[in-house]
Amino acid sequence: MSLPSELPGAARESEQRTALRADCAECFGLCCVALPFSASADFPADKRAGEPCGHLRADFGCGIHARLREHGFRGCTAYDCFGAGQHVSQHTFGARDWRGQPALAQRMFEVFPVVERLHELLWYVAEALSLPEARPVHGELRAAQRHIGELADGSAEELAGLDVAPLRSTVGPLLTHASELARSGIPGTRARQPRRTDLAGADLKGADLRGVSLRSRLLIAADLSGADLRTAELLGTDLRDADLSGADLTGALYLTQPQLDAARGDAATVLPGRPDLRRPAHW
Repeated sequence: MSLPSELPGAARESEQRTALRADCAECFGLCCVALPFSASADFPADKRAGEPCGHLRADFGCGIHARLREHGFRGCTAYDCFGAGQHVSQHTFGARDWRGQPALAQRMFEVFPVVERLHELLWYVAEALSLPEARPVHGELRAAQRHIGELADGSAEELAGLDVAPLRSTVGPLLTHASELARSGIPGTRARQPRRTDLAGADLKGADLRGVSLRSRLLIAADLSGADLRTAELLGTDLRDADLSGADLTGALYLTQPQLDAARGDAATVLPGRPDLRRPAHW
């Protein structure tokens, strides 16, 4: 994948993370077709993979985009493909769409989630490369970045047969090491580290969580209002319906826009101040 490279250091990585955001105008509605969903608090009904959503328009736009939450599609508002949609549509398939050429549909829908996983890894690697404290692993991270980008630029046939799991196993320890280096200068993190993995509904109001790792923790509907999450690691943390009102997320590591969109917050929530992250409209 071609990403901005002319800027130095952290500025370049910030531009790369911004580039790894969905551009629906350049996509053929792939997430609205390729991905399944089930009736739940996030979706009003079931939809099979490969079946177009009933709200997908002829121009591949969403007919209820401005009213997704009102219609029960909260899951859509908290979703980002990390730029995979436009990459598959415009690069992998050369702007050929699945409606105009139905024979491409199945392969396009197979390739989309693979590229999504690759782009998500690229996003995390770019985040790790933006951390000055993680310089000891920057060389390995850049090598991983190049390799993942080359894979994402592969042909549809190459991508359809790609197993991303081994790549995750290789990149994961690098992301962990980068996080540990970034958080190493914060005292008392071990004493503040929550012991439980499942913190769904937990009362963490005003909690001091500076520099702790909340990687892959379940914080669904947890009360984090007023919590100090500065430089906390949030890779894969489930923040659905978590209350971040007044919380301080300055320097939070691996925080993504979908995580913010799935949570609740307010005007007093302090965001990391990165251009790739925005305050959700529903806060």
